[in-house]
Amino acid sequence: MNKPHRRQKISVRNEWSAGKSLAPELHVVGGVITATTGKLMNFRKTPASPSGDKPSPSRRELIKLAGAGALAANSASPAAAKTNAQTAAEPGNARMPRGLPQDFQWGTATSAYQIEGAWQDDGKGESIWDRFTHTPGAIKSNDTGDVALDHYHRYKDDVAQMKSLGVRTYRFSISWPRIFPQGAGQPNAKGLDFYDRLADELLANNIDPYATLYHWDLPQALQDSVGGWESADTAKAFADYAGYVSGKLGDRIKHFFTMNELNTFVELGHGTGEFAPGQKLPPARLNQVRHHAVLGHGLAVQAIRANAKPSVKIGIAENLVAAVPVIETPENISAAEQAAREINAGYLTVILEGRYTDAFLAAAGADAPKFTGEELQAIATPLDFVGINVYTPVYVRAIGAAPGYEIVPFAKSHPRMASAWQFFGPEALYWAPRHLQKLWNVKDIYISENGCAAADEPAADGVVYDSDRIMFLRSYLAALQRAITEGVPVRGYFLWSLFDNFEWSSGYGTRYGLIHVDYATQKRTPKLSAAYYAEVIKRHALA
Repeated sequence: MNKPHRRQKISVRNEWSAGKSLAPELHVVGGVITATTGKLMNFRKTPASPSGDKPSPSRRELIKLAGAGALAANSASPAAAKTNAQTAAEPGNARMPRGLPQDFQWGTATSAYQIEGAWQDDGKGESIWDRFTHTPGAIKSNDTGDVALDHYHRYKDDVAQMKSLGVRTYRFSISWPRIFPQGAGQPNAKGLDFYDRLADELLANNIDPYATLYHWDLPQALQDSVGGWESADTAKAFADYAGYVSGKLGDRIKHFFTMNELNTFVELGHGTGEFAPGQKLPPARLNQVRHHAVLGHGLAVQAIRANAKPSVKIGIAENLVAAVPVIETPENISAAEQAAREINAGYLTVILEGRYTDAFLAAAGADAPKFTGEELQAIATPLDFVGINVYTPVYVRAIGAAPGYEIVPFAKSHPRMASAWQFFGPEALYWAPRHLQKLWNVKDIYISENGCAAADEPAADGVVYDSDRIMFLRSYLAALQRAITEGVPVRGYFLWSLFDNFEWSSGYGTRYGLIHVDYATQKRTPKLSAAYYAEVIKRHALA
């Protein structure tokens, strides 16, 4: 998702290849596309400036409260799922239409580089983000994640914050170079020990850990030695790392996401150069990076199966571009489904189908990735669940000419959240999981990220009254409830983010957290939205 804070999720351009005029030109904003006319393009996210006038060079490119009592109340016992009758009987309860499944999971999410800090502590190796942020001018205000939220040393207090919210799941990422400083070879015992202690602390507080194995912090040693994701050797090294970590932690961590947002780290890191490692590759080399990323995912799934306990569940967290019918007619719905499959062809489609679509390969032409049938089989290794990061819609309508759909541009007056790329469109949280079920028959779906940036200025009394974030959450969760009510198998929701944090190329300026962080003092203060989310969890329904 999207800093002097959270992930300024970027205004994105997707370019499947240079050239072929197969579809409108796609301009994606944080995984969202606006369209003019032109070429079928692959996703490249370019951060938009706060004014929205033109892209900025930064990046989805991620209490002293009146309601503080709600947080304290939630810390005492697990949030109970209510029956429809119980929920309806409560005065003033604006519950979701038919409640939620009793086992539906409420959680929050973070990533290692954005919160841990301790960039050289206890034998950790350098990551591509360490190198990139230390490059003058690469990040807004030359911010780095060297200290970030100092979560590495403050994790117990941070888990206590989660408990007070009432969350029962927490999605975090494991730093690859903290475990393997050189990317491969000898593991670092002290690095693994941190995640051992974190998992134990979470479980001691009745919070289930969900671990992401790759949230973009590739060991710099692999970038230097083999060219990073340009080489299939990196995909193999990632599988070895995934197998090792899952074998060591799988007795307590029962859910592993292989990677987070392949679309983002490939397109922005290797296409536009705005993210680490800062490359601007030509089309053929960029397509090969795409292929090696999905191959690394598939090989990691196989390695986890071979090394972890049979009870461990495996999935992915991808920023599926959420194609939404601009008007819900049968023709537009069909067009949106077709668009969802084709726009995501280089990532989630090949992972779930084991093949690149004909349109994807035709658009790439001579620049198409080189691959084998065996590699496609590995990429499509079956998953236990699929996670999707959903922030904003891409409006689609049907047309008579090929490819059968076109992207409807956003009006200039279309409402946005604080990040210029994030057009407000709650229906994305209905259509995105619905597409997973309809197109690929996914049986277990998680919303692995959803949230928004807000101005988040503390008032005179010290409270952040982020009413816009509450409006966002209430609206998006209502759309998610619609999907669940219609039988879409969404099993849980991870709000991005638990804390304000380092927001990639935006540094520390964009804030996505439920909990405000004073970076000078590291003081954590829940915002008004934290009380709102705590109440949602407590009711197991909209609040």
